[in-house]
Amino acid sequence: MTVITQWVTSRSPSGLSTLQAGGPAECAPYASLVSFTVGFDLDMTLIDPRAGIVEVFDVLAAETGIPLDGRAFVTRLGPPLRREFERYGLDDATVAHLVHRYRALTPELVIPRTIAMPGAVEAVRAVTDRGGRAVVVTTKYGPNATAHLQHLGIEVSAVVGDLWSAAKAVALQELGAEVFVGDHLGDITGARAADAFAVGVATGPISAEDLRAAGADVVLTDLTQFPGWLESYLLATVH
Repeated sequence: MTVITQWVTSRSPSGLSTLQAGGPAECAPYASLVSFTVGFDLDMTLIDPRAGIVEVFDVLAAETGIPLDGRAFVTRLGPPLRREFERYGLDDATVAHLVHRYRALTPELVIPRTIAMPGAVEAVRAVTDRGGRAVVVTTKYGPNATAHLQHLGIEVSAVVGDLWSAAKAVALQELGAEVFVGDHLGDITGARAADAFAVGVATGPISAEDLRAAGADVVLTDLTQFPGWLESYLLATVH
Protein backbone atom coordinates (compact mmCIF):
# COMPACT_ATOMS: atom_id res chain seq x y z
CA MET A 1 0.00 0.00 0.00
CA THR A 2 1.30 3.46 -0.86
CA VAL A 3 1.96 5.61 2.17
CA ILE A 4 1.00 9.25 1.84
CA THR A 5 3.04 11.69 3.86
CA GLN A 6 1.26 14.94 4.66
CA TRP A 7 2.94 18.16 5.71
CA VAL A 8 0.18 20.01 7.60
CA THR A 9 0.49 23.74 7.22
CA SER A 10 -2.90 25.03 8.32
CA ARG A 11 -3.69 25.99 11.90
CA SER A 12 -6.74 23.77 12.22
CA PRO A 13 -7.50 20.23 11.01
CA SER A 14 -10.26 21.47 8.72
CA GLY A 15 -7.88 23.60 6.72
CA LEU A 16 -9.49 26.80 8.03
CA SER A 17 -7.39 29.29 9.93
CA THR A 18 -8.28 29.77 13.59
CA LEU A 19 -10.23 32.94 12.85
CA GLN A 20 -12.07 31.39 9.93
CA ALA A 21 -12.99 28.32 11.93
CA GLY A 22 -14.43 30.43 14.73
CA GLY A 23 -16.44 32.93 12.72
CA PRO A 24 -18.47 33.42 9.57
CA ALA A 25 -16.89 33.21 6.17
CA GLU A 26 -16.18 36.61 4.65
CA CYS A 27 -16.92 37.54 1.05
CA ALA A 28 -18.57 34.19 0.39
CA PRO A 29 -21.95 34.52 -1.34
CA TYR A 30 -22.44 30.77 -0.99
CA ALA A 31 -23.98 31.21 2.45
CA SER A 32 -23.97 27.72 3.91
CA LEU A 33 -20.57 26.29 4.80
CA VAL A 34 -20.15 22.95 3.10
CA SER A 35 -17.66 20.12 3.31
CA PHE A 36 -15.48 19.42 0.28
CA THR A 37 -11.81 19.14 -0.69
CA VAL A 38 -10.04 20.83 -3.59
CA GLY A 39 -6.57 19.78 -4.67
CA PHE A 40 -4.11 22.15 -6.31
CA ASP A 41 -0.93 21.54 -8.24
CA LEU A 42 1.95 23.82 -7.22
CA ASP A 43 4.42 25.06 -9.87
CA MET A 44 2.77 27.41 -12.37
CA THR A 45 -0.61 26.74 -10.75
CA LEU A 46 -0.23 28.33 -7.31
CA ILE A 47 3.36 29.56 -7.51
CA ASP A 48 5.86 30.87 -10.06
CA PRO A 49 9.36 29.67 -9.08
CA ARG A 50 11.02 30.26 -12.46
CA ALA A 51 13.49 33.01 -11.57
CA GLY A 52 15.05 31.00 -8.75
CA ILE A 53 15.10 27.79 -10.76
CA VAL A 54 17.15 29.47 -13.49
CA GLU A 55 19.62 30.62 -10.83
CA VAL A 56 19.94 27.12 -9.36
CA PHE A 57 20.62 25.65 -12.80
CA ASP A 58 23.31 28.26 -13.37
CA VAL A 59 24.94 27.29 -10.06
CA LEU A 60 24.76 23.58 -10.86
CA ALA A 61 26.24 24.17 -14.31
CA ALA A 62 29.14 26.08 -12.75
CA GLU A 63 29.71 23.36 -10.15
CA THR A 64 29.63 20.42 -12.54
CA GLY A 65 30.62 21.78 -15.94
CA ILE A 66 27.43 20.28 -17.39
CA PRO A 67 25.71 22.74 -19.79
CA LEU A 68 22.43 22.80 -17.89
CA ASP A 69 19.86 25.15 -19.39
CA GLY A 70 17.53 26.47 -16.72
CA ARG A 71 15.91 28.95 -19.10
CA ALA A 72 14.74 26.06 -21.25
CA PHE A 73 13.70 24.01 -18.23
CA VAL A 74 11.31 26.65 -16.91
CA THR A 75 9.40 26.53 -20.21
CA ARG A 76 8.43 22.91 -19.55
CA LEU A 77 7.85 22.71 -15.79
CA GLY A 78 5.62 19.86 -14.66
CA PRO A 79 7.31 16.45 -14.98
CA PRO A 80 9.72 15.18 -12.30
CA LEU A 81 13.03 17.02 -12.00
CA ARG A 82 14.90 13.81 -12.63
CA ARG A 83 13.55 13.69 -16.18
CA GLU A 84 15.04 17.09 -16.95
CA PHE A 85 18.53 15.98 -15.94
CA GLU A 86 18.12 12.73 -17.86
CA ARG A 87 17.73 14.80 -21.04
CA TYR A 88 21.48 15.41 -20.88
CA GLY A 89 22.33 11.70 -21.17
CA LEU A 90 23.77 11.56 -17.66
CA ASP A 91 24.28 8.38 -15.65
CA ASP A 92 22.01 7.58 -12.71
CA ALA A 93 24.54 8.64 -10.08
CA THR A 94 25.03 12.06 -11.65
CA VAL A 95 21.30 12.57 -12.02
CA ALA A 96 20.78 11.65 -8.35
CA HIS A 97 23.52 14.07 -7.30
CA LEU A 98 21.98 16.91 -9.30
CA VAL A 99 18.53 16.26 -7.84
CA HIS A 100 20.03 16.27 -4.33
CA ARG A 101 21.93 19.53 -4.92
CA TYR A 102 18.90 21.17 -6.54
CA ARG A 103 16.78 20.34 -3.50
CA ALA A 104 19.49 21.57 -1.14
CA LEU A 105 19.85 24.89 -2.97
CA THR A 106 16.13 25.52 -3.27
CA PRO A 107 15.53 27.10 0.17
CA GLU A 108 18.29 29.66 -0.37
CA LEU A 109 17.96 30.43 -4.07
CA VAL A 110 14.46 29.53 -5.25
CA ILE A 111 12.03 30.15 -2.40
CA PRO A 112 12.96 33.82 -1.77
CA ARG A 113 12.41 34.63 -5.46
CA THR A 114 9.17 32.68 -5.86
CA ILE A 115 5.96 34.64 -6.29
CA ALA A 116 2.32 33.62 -6.09
CA MET A 117 0.49 33.15 -9.37
CA PRO A 118 -2.27 35.70 -10.06
CA GLY A 119 -5.30 34.82 -7.95
CA ALA A 120 -3.58 31.97 -6.09
CA VAL A 121 -4.07 33.29 -2.57
CA GLU A 122 -7.67 34.20 -3.30
CA ALA A 123 -8.37 30.80 -4.91
CA VAL A 124 -7.24 28.89 -1.83
CA ARG A 125 -9.13 31.29 0.41
CA ALA A 126 -12.27 30.80 -1.71
CA VAL A 127 -12.15 27.11 -0.80
CA THR A 128 -11.60 27.58 2.92
CA ASP A 129 -14.05 30.48 3.24
CA ARG A 130 -16.75 28.16 1.93
CA GLY A 131 -15.96 25.43 4.46
CA GLY A 132 -13.76 23.40 2.15
CA ARG A 133 -10.31 21.96 2.54
CA ALA A 134 -7.48 22.98 0.21
CA VAL A 135 -4.63 20.52 -0.36
CA VAL A 136 -1.59 20.48 -2.63
CA VAL A 137 -0.45 17.45 -4.62
CA THR A 138 2.74 18.14 -6.51
CA THR A 139 5.72 16.65 -8.27
CA LYS A 140 7.96 18.86 -6.17
CA TYR A 141 9.91 17.50 -3.18
CA GLY A 142 7.44 17.71 -0.28
CA PRO A 143 9.43 19.72 2.31
CA ASN A 144 10.40 22.31 -0.31
CA ALA A 145 6.81 22.51 -1.53
CA THR A 146 5.67 23.24 2.00
CA ALA A 147 8.39 25.85 2.45
CA HIS A 148 7.28 27.65 -0.72
CA LEU A 149 3.71 27.85 0.54
CA GLN A 150 4.77 29.03 3.98
CA HIS A 151 6.96 31.73 2.44
CA LEU A 152 3.99 33.06 0.48
CA GLY A 153 1.49 32.69 3.32
CA ILE A 154 -0.69 30.24 1.42
CA GLU A 155 -2.34 27.96 3.99
CA VAL A 156 -3.44 24.47 3.00
CA SER A 157 -4.42 21.40 4.99
CA ALA A 158 -1.92 18.99 3.46
CA VAL A 159 0.97 18.88 1.02
CA VAL A 160 1.87 15.67 -0.77
CA GLY A 161 5.02 15.72 -2.89
CA ASP A 162 6.93 13.53 -5.34
CA LEU A 163 3.85 12.48 -7.31
CA TRP A 164 3.39 12.95 -11.04
CA SER A 165 0.56 12.42 -13.49
CA ALA A 166 -1.64 9.39 -12.73
CA ALA A 167 0.29 8.75 -9.51
CA LYS A 168 -1.31 11.90 -8.10
CA ALA A 169 -4.60 10.04 -8.06
CA VAL A 170 -3.48 8.01 -5.04
CA ALA A 171 -3.09 11.11 -2.90
CA LEU A 172 -6.17 12.82 -4.33
CA GLN A 173 -8.33 9.83 -3.48
CA GLU A 174 -6.89 9.39 0.01
CA LEU A 175 -7.40 13.10 0.71
CA GLY A 176 -10.93 12.94 -0.66
CA ALA A 177 -10.39 15.61 -3.32
CA GLU A 178 -13.38 15.98 -5.62
CA VAL A 179 -11.71 18.74 -7.66
CA PHE A 180 -8.10 19.01 -8.83
CA VAL A 181 -6.68 22.20 -10.31
CA GLY A 182 -3.52 22.19 -12.41
CA ASP A 183 -1.71 23.65 -15.40
CA HIS A 184 -0.20 20.53 -16.97
CA LEU A 185 -1.44 17.53 -18.94
CA GLY A 186 -0.15 15.39 -16.07
CA ASP A 187 -2.51 17.19 -13.70
CA ILE A 188 -5.47 16.43 -15.92
CA THR A 189 -4.38 12.80 -16.10
CA GLY A 190 -4.12 12.67 -12.31
CA ALA A 191 -7.55 14.23 -11.86
CA ARG A 192 -9.17 11.82 -14.30
CA ALA A 193 -7.47 8.83 -12.67
CA ALA A 194 -8.83 9.98 -9.30
CA ASP A 195 -12.32 10.52 -10.74
CA ALA A 196 -12.02 14.17 -9.67
CA PHE A 197 -13.37 17.18 -11.55
CA ALA A 198 -10.43 18.37 -13.65
CA VAL A 199 -9.90 22.13 -13.65
CA GLY A 200 -7.18 23.29 -16.02
CA VAL A 201 -5.49 26.67 -15.72
CA ALA A 202 -3.66 27.94 -18.79
CA THR A 203 -0.82 29.52 -16.82
CA GLY A 204 1.88 26.93 -17.47
CA PRO A 205 3.45 25.36 -20.55
CA ILE A 206 0.21 23.84 -21.88
CA SER A 207 -2.33 25.76 -23.94
CA ALA A 208 -6.00 25.95 -23.02
CA GLU A 209 -6.83 23.95 -26.15
CA ASP A 210 -4.46 21.15 -25.21
CA LEU A 211 -5.77 21.06 -21.64
CA ARG A 212 -9.30 20.64 -23.00
CA ALA A 213 -8.16 17.97 -25.44
CA ALA A 214 -6.54 16.08 -22.55
CA GLY A 215 -9.89 15.89 -20.77
CA ALA A 216 -10.14 18.97 -18.56
CA ASP A 217 -13.74 19.51 -17.49
CA VAL A 218 -13.20 23.26 -17.49
CA VAL A 219 -10.24 25.49 -18.37
CA LEU A 220 -9.64 28.84 -16.70
CA THR A 221 -7.39 31.58 -18.03
CA ASP A 222 -5.85 31.88 -14.56
CA LEU A 223 -6.82 31.49 -10.93
CA THR A 224 -8.47 34.91 -10.75
CA GLN A 225 -11.44 33.13 -12.35
CA PHE A 226 -11.47 30.32 -9.80
CA PRO A 227 -13.61 31.84 -7.00
CA GLY A 228 -16.44 32.59 -9.42
CA TRP A 229 -16.18 29.14 -10.96
CA LEU A 230 -16.14 27.50 -7.51
CA GLU A 231 -19.27 29.38 -6.53
CA SER A 232 -21.15 28.10 -9.54
CA TYR A 233 -19.78 24.57 -9.06
CA LEU A 234 -20.96 24.42 -5.44
CA LEU A 235 -24.39 25.73 -6.36
CA ALA A 236 -24.72 23.13 -9.12
CA THR A 237 -23.58 20.11 -7.11
CA VAL A 238 -24.81 18.41 -3.97
CA HIS A 239 -22.73 18.87 -0.80
